[in-house]
Order: sequence, then C-alpha cells, then structure tokens
Amino acid sequence: MSDAPVRRQRTIARPAELKGVGLHSGQETTVRVKPAPPDTGMVFVRTDVPGYARIPALIKNRTEVPLRTALANEGQQIHTIEHLLSAAIGLGLDNIEVEVDGIELPGMDGSAQAFVELLQEAGVHEQEEPAREIVVREPIHISHNGASLVALPYDGLRITYTLDYPDPTVPSMHFSCEVNEERYAKEIAPARTFVLKREAEALLAAGFGKGASLENTVVIGENGPEGELRFPDEPVRHKILDILGDLALAGRPIRAHLIAVKSGHALNGGLVSRILERENEINNPAQSAPLLAALDIRDLTRILPHRYPFLLVDRVVELTETRAVGVKNVTINEPFFQGHFPGQPVMPGVLLIEAAAQVTGAMLLGNRQHQGKLAYLLGVDGFKFRKTVVPGDQVVIETEAVRVKERTGQARIKATVDNHVVCQGMLKFMLIEPAAPASEGGPA
Repeated sequence: MSDAPVRRQRTIARPAELKGVGLHSGQETTVRVKPAPPDTGMVFVRTDVPGYARIPALIKNRTEVPLRTALANEGQQIHTIEHLLSAAIGLGLDNIEVEVDGIELPGMDGSAQAFVELLQEAGVHEQEEPAREIVVREPIHISHNGASLVALPYDGLRITYTLDYPDPTVPSMHFSCEVNEERYAKEIAPARTFVLKREAEALLAAGFGKGASLENTVVIGENGPEGELRFPDEPVRHKILDILGDLALAGRPIRAHLIAVKSGHALNGGLVSRILERENEINNPAQSAPLLAALDIRDLTRILPHRYPFLLVDRVVELTETRAVGVKNVTINEPFFQGHFPGQPVMPGVLLIEAAAQVTGAMLLGNRQHQGKLAYLLGVDGFKFRKTVVPGDQVVIETEAVRVKERTGQARIKATVDNHVVCQGMLKFMLIEPAAPASEGGPA
C-alpha cells in the first residue's frame, strides 16, 4: 500500500450560503461556507457572538451533547455539525471556514444533501500543498455496550455498517460503500436521520427535536416507516453519513476500512481519538520533552537576532519542538504608539504578526536541528484580527508547528488578551544559515 499523498489539498472556490432551521433548537440560522488556506482544516465561526468565536473541527474540541456531534472552544459551542462535515469529507474537501449565526447548524431535510449542493455551488479549488493523509497501518478496535468499530488497513476509504436495533420495528440492515465523490453524493448524502416513534415524544419532552418534522426525519412506527423512504435501507446509510462527519474531527483525511456495528457519535469520536493516538505513537516513538521550561529576555536575545525597538516578545512560558507560548506586555512606552495613533493608541496588526513570528522563531530555532540559523518570514496566510490591542494588555501568543522541514517551517498562530482571540492565522518561514562575517570570506 503506497504512502505517497494521492492528491493535493482542496478548498472551495468561492463563498456560498444557505438558511434553515436547527433540528434540535428549532432556530433559524444562516450558514456561509468560505475558502480556507492549506492545513486549516474545517473551522466553524460563530458570527453571533462578540469576537466571532472560532471553533476548529478537531476531536480535542468535541463535547458530549445527546443525539448530535458538537464542539466547544473558548466558552462557545456549535451543534449538529456532522451533516456538513460529512458532505465536505464525502466531496474530498480539506479546508473550509464555516460561518454560522447561531449555536446549531440547520437540519435542512435531515440529510447531507443540501450541504452537498451548497459545496458544489461553491466549487472546488485545488491547493498547492499535498493532502496529509492518516494511514491506518494495523487494526484498531473500540467497543462499548455491544457496539463496536474497527479500522483496518485499506488503500482508500470504505465504510461498512451493520444496523441491529433491539426493536422489531427496525429490521437489521447492512451496507458497505467505497467513499468517493460520486458514490457519496448519490448513495449516502440523501439518507435522512431517523427516530423511533415511541421515542419521539420523550425526546421532545426533554427539549430535543424542536425543529424536527416528517419532512426532515424518518419516523419509524409499529408498522414501519411513516412516509416513503429514499432507499429501502435509508437508516443504515444515514449511519454511514454520520460516521463520515465524525471522521472529519481527525483534522486530516483517513485511509482505512471502517467496520461498524451499532456505533453512534460517541463511539465514532472514540475511534478517531484511538487512530490519532496510534499515529502519534508510530511517528513519535519517543515523545519530545520540553527543551526549556521557559525563556526569559536574556534567553530570547541569545536565540533571536532582534533588538530594541523590534524585539516584541518579553518571555516564552512554554517551549517544545512543536509548540511555544509567548507573552508580550504592551505599555504606553512602546515607540510605535507615538504615531499609531496619537490620542488613541492601538498596536499595529503587522506588529502583532511580527510578535507571533518571533515566538515561532524561538520555537523553530530552539530545535537542535535549527540552532544557529535565522528564520525568515515567507508568508502570512488567512490572518484575521478580532480585537484591538492597547496599552495595558498582555498578549499571549500560542504557536504550533504544522510542518517543519530542513529549510522551511509552517506554524498555526493564535494570540489572545484575557482569553479573547486577538488574531490568528498561519505563518511560513525559511530557515537559513546566517551570512558569515567578511573576515571569514563570506558575504559582508
């Protein structure tokens, strides 16, 4: 089985939006999908809250909410994301920003069909970076209360599901599907969510399903489904739809054959965690310990070439080979406040980026492989500014390595003040040897 990337990363070509009512909240929301830079993954943006809360679709942000997949980050949540994520994975997309003006995505017709049409309307844009697949190399198994999920090595993505309810009104069903754009759009995306009629009233009483109806939910009563099914085995196909949405929380495409028996959102998320843990064990057999617990200003001046008035980080409080957290204390004595702006001092956005670049430089150059080199900023991708920085603020800058090679590095940045996001985006660097002094025969 080849380990080479099979394709380049893909995002959408242009923004597109739709409106609908949430299956559980009953509230109308607008969803707007937008292109995103390489290695962004899927990110939800709550536009209805101050600061536009960003919630990356990653398993570490998954929060337990009944009957749906939900995420939480920095005190904000987003619910019922699995159908849109399923559509994105089914269509082979890697990077999308999803703006939502409420806590729950609309349920539409209870399937992923509307989201497939939304993403198809937005078009596909192929990006330069290769898709970084997660390749399952050995069987990985998880089970709970009679439900199970197994991931097997496979050259592609296939999902096999067995639906076996302990209820005579729902017959056992089995479906297996090779996941590609054409088959997903025709055979999986149209399958709607379903519920047993005898459970529906209890769910409504508990506050769920306020936006559910026979138009967006398959109701199964004593005599079988109420209304016409889109497929004879529509419920099991919807289960595969849900698994694909939950797989998106890995943050990267997964290459495997998944065999599921009665699994739900919680078990799906558990398998994603197991796959990521196993990949980390394979790629990092000896976990890297922090190089330094912290860097004070004297340490920073030994690592970074910057000096007054352009040294824009005061301390690094956490440092490993792949992550750093730095602090910039902003005072009215900063020289740039003389002109930006008199009477209304605001730290320039370009200097926030520079401060983030310096924290990242400390992380990259702290690596033994790159000690003594210089980190030149090559690119700034997808940076957004959420809040102004003023005198008296303490800016906490978190940087995480996305990809580091011998001569280049790429990092994901987030800067906050009082736990509110100030700015975030991606930075790219070139790592080079410093020029030798003229006396040593190098360039002057």
